[in-house]
Amino acid sequence: MAKLLIENVSVSFPLYHGESRSLKKTVFAAASGRMGQDAKHRLTVEALRNVSFSLNTGARLGFIGSNGAGKTTLLRTMAGIYEPVAGRMVIDGVVTALLDPGQGMNFELTGNENIRMRALFNGYTDAQIKDLQEDVAQFSELGDFLSLPVRTYSSGMIVRLGFALATAIHPQILLMDEWILAGDAAFLGKARERLETMVGSAEILVLSSHNPAILMQWCNRLIWMDSGRVHADGTPEEILAAYLPQDQFEQAKMAAAHAMTAA
Repeated sequence: MAKLLIENVSVSFPLYHGESRSLKKTVFAAASGRMGQDAKHRLTVEALRNVSFSLNTGARLGFIGSNGAGKTTLLRTMAGIYEPVAGRMVIDGVVTALLDPGQGMNFELTGNENIRMRALFNGYTDAQIKDLQEDVAQFSELGDFLSLPVRTYSSGMIVRLGFALATAIHPQILLMDEWILAGDAAFLGKARERLETMVGSAEILVLSSHNPAILMQWCNRLIWMDSGRVHADGTPEEILAAYLPQDQFEQAKMAAAHAMTAA
């Protein structure tokens, strides 16, 4: 059974040119009081402050909050990209983090080489690698472009390859930022069923999104992040009713209900 524990986790980033008066003014205004000092007496921005929660198998947790609230930083910390300056994390289970379209890809390699690299990282056999290559090629519809370096792709093509790769491997703990919900309408229509299958198969889902209907549809718990802290923690309806204006909340409920009925 998968498990995830976040206990009093704090993350801060040093400002290496913090003595600049103009920079100080800009950062102080932007950070809204989230300034600190590390052991080397450097100015820091406190991106996360004493965040705690725990998740077990079956958890479907969503993060909501304004830009800069700490949602993506928290996902990246859980994924091991950022290291906490305080607190601890306990993760029991295989983690897959879908935090940006090009994550884990080498842009100098071809699409096919990136697929093979991802398969080898996951310990796939030759037969499994072949199946993965066929699956990604069919779903992404990139055709001959898979033989070209990824650096030659358009942003939409990178999303297609990243999405196809990400959703071909089923994780225990799935960390997801909302880039995966982006893309052209035709591709999203095709991708939705595949994405929902992956979300449903994960033992634990953690999703950051500004889309309240998706959060209501996919999550059974929401955390409202504000200024790097947990502002509120509860059911999707409780949190969204407090976070959104009444008319937007009602629209989100209707959209989520419609999507679940359609499914």
